[in-house]
Amino acid sequence: MYVAHLSLVDFRSYAEVELPLTGGATAFIGPNGQGKTNLVEAVGYLATLSSHRVAQDAPLVRLGAERAIVRASVASATEPANRPSLIEIEITPGKANRARLNRSPVARARDVLGVLRTVLFAPEDLALVKGDPSDRRRYLDELLAARAPRYAGVRADYERVLKQRNALLKSAGAAMRAGRAGRSGGPPQLGTLDVWDTHLARAGAELLAGRLELVESLRPLVAKAYESVATTESGLSNVDARLDYKSSIGPDVELVADREALAEAMIEAIGRLRADEVERGVSLVGPHRDDLLLGLGPMPAKGYASHGESWSFALALRLAAYELLRNVGTDPVLVLDDVFAELDEGRRQRLAELVRPAEQVLVTAAVPDDVPPELRGARVDVLGGAVRRAEE
Repeated sequence: MYVAHLSLVDFRSYAEVELPLTGGATAFIGPNGQGKTNLVEAVGYLATLSSHRVAQDAPLVRLGAERAIVRASVASATEPANRPSLIEIEITPGKANRARLNRSPVARARDVLGVLRTVLFAPEDLALVKGDPSDRRRYLDELLAARAPRYAGVRADYERVLKQRNALLKSAGAAMRAGRAGRSGGPPQLGTLDVWDTHLARAGAELLAGRLELVESLRPLVAKAYESVATTESGLSNVDARLDYKSSIGPDVELVADREALAEAMIEAIGRLRADEVERGVSLVGPHRDDLLLGLGPMPAKGYASHGESWSFALALRLAAYELLRNVGTDPVLVLDDVFAELDEGRRQRLAELVRPAEQVLVTAAVPDDVPPELRGARVDVLGGAVRRAEE
């Protein structure tokens, strides 16, 4: 698939943009701070309903505007007879986003997930190796939803239950500290907590099982991709990249994608930690507390990998995501946001060779020389808020 046309209204720094695009490689060239990343961020937002740069939607709306609109026509070079799909998201801070597909409203914005799929490489990817578990959980969940869009609903259901349960735990803890008790001798809020325990376990088990299946599929792809991008002075890297999943339900639980077994294990773990949860006012068991463990040979990557090894692992995670999505459908759009400036010459060359066959590659760079020769296709100049194709 590829984005054939991108339209923006009051998105980031742009009052309005109409940009036709083609398959193959397109480079967005311009000095830093001119809005190159804003363009590819919009493409990624249409695919994931989130930004790789900020956690909230408010910064995406141009200063002084009430809302932003992001719209794209998505086509397929391999199936040219198919009519392009038109996706539109209206972003209104503080309110639920509204979405249209082929000009018709959809019930929920997440109903457009899967129409456009992207894999984005960015300097922030180093956080996948060196950052907090939340960065790696987000990597898994976004890939899970891209692979099977129903998991966006699974994650939303889990987060809703988690929020409600945390509110009950906080209330129960406050009641205990204040000395209030119900007829059973405990805070009245605990009477309904068992029901929310069951809801959390069911939704959590579904999300956890999906993650476990995903990690199993990623393992060989990550190992192969790491071998492709990581080299030493003597040649190929002599260590293997590994993935393991660490669950909050305990080290003694066998992690298999059995929803019923995982739900039972979560209920047992919640029971063991109930007193701590009430005291702290937060849920201590569930996918929101898990981590994706990255290893190089026998050692964990975090804290032990060199800067170059960390970059190779981050690239391997993105390349594995690309291969996984290719295997279940059409090529996703590859977005490389200022990533070549972060890499040494060897990794730049290997990455360019690996992504060159993609149906569409969108690259941002400060100067043309930052774009490897393999990816010098169409060019869009971005300067002073203006976006102009180089041939115009």
